[in-house]
Amino acid sequence: MEFLIVSGLSGAGKSAVIKIIEDMGYYAVDNMPVTLIPAFAELYVKSSGQDKGPYERVALVTDVRAGQNFDALFASLSLIRAMNCDYRILYIESNPDVIILRYKETRRRHPLQRDGETLRQAIDRETALLASVREQADYIIDTSGLSASALRTHLEGTLTGADRRPMVVTVMSFGFKYGLPPESDLVFDVRFLPNPFHIAELRTLSGMDEPVREFVNRWPQTQDFLARLKDLTGFLLPQYVEEGKSGLVVSIGCTGGRHRSVTVAKTLYDDLRERGYYTVLTHRDIARDPAGQHGLMPQS
Repeated sequence: MEFLIVSGLSGAGKSAVIKIIEDMGYYAVDNMPVTLIPAFAELYVKSSGQDKGPYERVALVTDVRAGQNFDALFASLSLIRAMNCDYRILYIESNPDVIILRYKETRRRHPLQRDGETLRQAIDRETALLASVREQADYIIDTSGLSASALRTHLEGTLTGADRRPMVVTVMSFGFKYGLPPESDLVFDVRFLPNPFHIAELRTLSGMDEPVREFVNRWPQTQDFLARLKDLTGFLLPQYVEEGKSGLVVSIGCTGGRHRSVTVAKTLYDDLRERGYYTVLTHRDIARDPAGQHGLMPQS
């Protein structure tokens, strides 16, 4: 019998993870009391020679919601290993700023948040409570910059036995006028490039349209910047892979996130794909104010 212990921060995406794990054939149990794990394993062992049904691989979610005692968790895991039942620990985390945004969007309350306490304080306390679980985790996945499809791909690869999964590189375009993406690892500002917004026939297009791409890419400073960006990422990314980083978010920003940043992000995405990196492209602000109806303020 194989146990997969799924733990991690509230709001980091454990619900999405457990759905993917169920699709992979695991029997999922959310918040089973950890003291019952050995009894569950013992029933399985005693059924030796019989049809195991769905219980050969079990995913158990354990976190702070029910006030779990993590010392008891590790004691139970030691007992099941003595029964020749294997286990692995998968820890799910995310950038605290991303978690805060997710809670604001869902209007849910953090399970540890007390009256008069900030959400950040609750997240920090939960991080401390789960430190021992994270320290002993076999796998750690940061969901900050992962789309649903990228999370599935990364998770499926992680649990199928690969010793080291390819790092997922998310290239994100954004507009500085809407704020920095909090999940960013690297941020590049391309507001110094000539702006297609000031060309009437390009204003309502985006960096995904060929006329805008041709305009942005025609300038010597664009070509110089792209060459330097490729050289820099060519040096940095192998270092992150060697360090064991599972995901990297490279953010490219212009004023509105519609023209220049989209063009550069797409070029970088194509280059990284050609170099063999598992790469995801996302444009955070491309759909904002597409008609440029905001007076004389530059859109990108």
